[in-house]
Amino acid sequence: MWASSLGKNNMSAKLVRIALLGAESTGKTKLSFGMTAALQSLGLHVTLVPETLREWCDANGRTPLAHEQLAIAQAQAQRIFSVTQGWVISDTSPLMTAVYSDFIFKDKSLYQQALIEQAAFDMTLVMGLDLEWVPDGLQRDGAHVRESVDTLLRHALHTAGLPFKVIYGQSEARLSAALMAIRDGVAELSPELGQNLTSFKAIQSQRDEGQYALNNGRTTWRCDLCSDAECEHKLFSGLLKSDDSMN
Repeated sequence: MWASSLGKNNMSAKLVRIALLGAESTGKTKLSFGMTAALQSLGLHVTLVPETLREWCDANGRTPLAHEQLAIAQAQAQRIFSVTQGWVISDTSPLMTAVYSDFIFKDKSLYQQALIEQAAFDMTLVMGLDLEWVPDGLQRDGAHVRESVDTLLRHALHTAGLPFKVIYGQSEARLSAALMAIRDGVAELSPELGQNLTSFKAIQSQRDEGQYALNNGRTTWRCDLCSDAECEHKLFSGLLKSDDSMN
């Protein structure tokens, strides 16, 4: 379910790539730091790849133009795929550059290469829209754009047949959801990680117990706290069919 075609051919390799994708102000950067720290606490070698676009905007004092998008996507890819061992936590990927090129400039030319590169990730975590939007300088266009960007992203992944997991939750709950996603997929990704699986489950079980104690069966099930990929895909597929029937 989790491993890409590349990942399946390298299950025994000591390399696991995880991409954090999503619209603006959905917690990618904060989550990337939290995931890195959690995995490092297990003694794993983890490389955090920051967002190239953020650095580009800070350095140039503006957002990129249409013809500058490709170079940003290529720079992001180079940083990701230059890491050849350990765990790679990538705060976005070239696919997000392709999505924003489509959304802002109506340029779909970056999708093909970005989707090829996305298939090389072992896990793709898509951020839910349940966090409150907050301004962040040049990179934030407003809360009103998030749904459109999220739709384009999910559509790209869905049509390319790339599996993903949607991560919801506030603060620690969001990190817990991401760690559960990794926990569920880690044995499938690499048998060599089995030595860490016991301790990983122990740490996550403490988080699970804390969340259960918080709810204590008194609250109803909420979709925004669930990260069931199959449910997400069924829902999204249904929405696509509804849109097609209306056209």
